[in-house]
Amino acid sequence: MTAPLLTLSAYLVGAFPTSYLVGRAYGYDLRREGSGNLGSTNAYRILGFFPAVAVLIVDLLKGFLPVWFFPIWDGRTGAWALAYGLAAITGHVWPVYTRFKGGKGVATAAGTMAALAPVAVAVAFLVWVVTVTLTRTASVASLVSASLVPIMARASAAPRSVVSYALLLALTVWWTHRANVARIVRREEFQIDWRRGRAPPAGTPPPEGREDGA
Repeated sequence: MTAPLLTLSAYLVGAFPTSYLVGRAYGYDLRREGSGNLGSTNAYRILGFFPAVAVLIVDLLKGFLPVWFFPIWDGRTGAWALAYGLAAITGHVWPVYTRFKGGKGVATAAGTMAALAPVAVAVAFLVWVVTVTLTRTASVASLVSASLVPIMARASAAPRSVVSYALLLALTVWWTHRANVARIVRREEFQIDWRRGRAPPAGTPPPEGREDGA
């Protein structure tokens, strides 16, 4: 398989509409519920904890698998591995399957970095867990963790190209969360209620809040 074809395949893998399909299984179209974002945080907002965890895991794998396996299959490394990662993230954010309406790419980006700099991502994930536990705000945890990844990648002696890639992802996460930052400043950002473990019946009004951080 040629690298360009694998890049297209990475996009299609990243575009797999995890949150949309899980929402449909519970009787919801998450494009029209909550924030309208097809990510794990909106899945949590509408469906509850366990469906959101399933969405999060699959979205991570959508980034990890192309970056880990595609370079093995085509014998290419370096820039092409980064290209596969960017293609997977692009697919998640602008998925062809749902008319180019997807998520914000945080989990899929984390999956790509897990294949490139696992130590950096492991540390960032622990920071994400602590931050989201203390603040109950997924967007704050995403911003803090995304900012930490390039620093940890550099500290763990990752290749310069991977550090640059991580920095690009961090800047992208801040850009896609610019509206969230404004709501954080105004103290209007959506906060997680850990008591919600299951999806409510279809037709139940979602919790208040317009956006999220996944």
